Amino acid sequence: MEEKEKIAVHFSLGESLIIMMVMFGILGTMIIGMKMAPQVPILFVFTLLMFYGHFRGVSWDKIFDGITAGIQPGIIPILIFMMIGLLVSSWLASGTIATIMVIGFQILSVKFFLPTVFVICGLVGITVGSSFTTVSTMGIAFMGIGHILGFSDAVTAGAIVSGALLGNNLSPLSDTSNLTTGLTEVNLYQHLIAMAATIVPSGLIALVLYVIMGNTTRTANLDQIRLISNQLTQSFAVSGWSLLPIATLLLLAWWRVPAIPSLLLGSLTALLLVIVRDPSYGVTKISQLLMVGNVARTPSATVDKLMTGGGINNMLGSISLIIVALALGGLLIKFGVVHTLIDSIKPYVNRPGKLILFTELSGIGVNLMVGEQYLSIILPGTTFQSSYDRLGLDRKYLSRTLATGGADINALVPWGVSGIFFSGTLNVDALQYIPMAFYTYINPIMTILLGFTVVSWKYKRQQASPVDKTLRATDD
Repeated sequence: MEEKEKIAVHFSLGESLIIMMVMFGILGTMIIGMKMAPQVPILFVFTLLMFYGHFRGVSWDKIFDGITAGIQPGIIPILIFMMIGLLVSSWLASGTIATIMVIGFQILSVKFFLPTVFVICGLVGITVGSSFTTVSTMGIAFMGIGHILGFSDAVTAGAIVSGALLGNNLSPLSDTSNLTTGLTEVNLYQHLIAMAATIVPSGLIALVLYVIMGNTTRTANLDQIRLISNQLTQSFAVSGWSLLPIATLLLLAWWRVPAIPSLLLGSLTALLLVIVRDPSYGVTKISQLLMVGNVARTPSATVDKLMTGGGINNMLGSISLIIVALALGGLLIKFGVVHTLIDSIKPYVNRPGKLILFTELSGIGVNLMVGEQYLSIILPGTTFQSSYDRLGLDRKYLSRTLATGGADINALVPWGVSGIFFSGTLNVDALQYIPMAFYTYINPIMTILLGFTVVSWKYKRQQASPVDKTLRATDD
């Protein structure tokens, strides 16, 4: 009842479908066809929807309530974006990124670069429990290495994003894992075991694809690599001490410290290294570093490009996109469009395979409409939970489906919070890295396939079991 009161007006199913088709038509034409930055197209659609809602009788107060409610889930991600801007600028200035790159040049081969990136980002993601942190630290270093080795930025970014999300899905520290298990009341480790059933085959398939893509005739220019490595060593503090910020971040992850304080302490550790090595860094210079990012000035234009970035200013474009995308999502929820579309699916979920499929599609739909991964977990989760219970289906299948339809798919939506962040941090257009982020769409597909095979077979055996029938009759 409380959920229904939050909806200002209930559009019919036909009206909701027309709204979605018009919305995606405009966004697709302007973002993909005309190659516009997403902010203006989304703001345009937001404007049309806002005035249409008011024309349909929704008061301005309720419209503004919907906008506020839509933006509210993005407040923490926005703060995390700002903290990551600080982290990147401080790690660039302290030599942390340069040290990782120099080590990477020494140990990575061209042939196995992509699978190595995928595996390492996966392991780091499991350790820190955050795909954002993985991408903004190891991801930036790997982008620089891949560029020098001759790989396109798109394929390197795809391997980074795939590994980071795989690690996020398997980590007990992950916010999405804890959200899904809290929502579905599933034991965290039962959820992780269920996730492993899709993650392991999906990860192996993605790994094979990255091996194939990396196993080309491409040969790196070793002279250029040595030149870049020497320039990094001469211009930045490349040493074991520069790895202290990484050790700090990993230690805080082990202690299960939340993302914002972890990122701040990781930045502070790097800033202390900067100050110790260069006492000329006073309050004003540090403030400028954190605000505008690190600006590298070396004899090499390539190194300058690799080592310039970070800062709060460089995150403002991504933050503005999050705000307008979530504001649009808030209106879609307030006007009942999202609930109408999801509720229309419920009559068709009378079998495990269909239920898992429609749960996945609902998460994908919310991601496309709202662009917020938490809502893409919460809305389908609350809608379909009773359907899983009615079929007698273990809720671990619900939690797994919510995770794959939420966190994984969000990275594939250019206006989604994750898509915005990965694109901005790695400086790669989302539409370029998405086709290369193999794991992010293999895992949802694997979840659906298991729903129609393994889960359905177990369900049929359970229905045929006389013991289970006796127990159900006793319970009734």
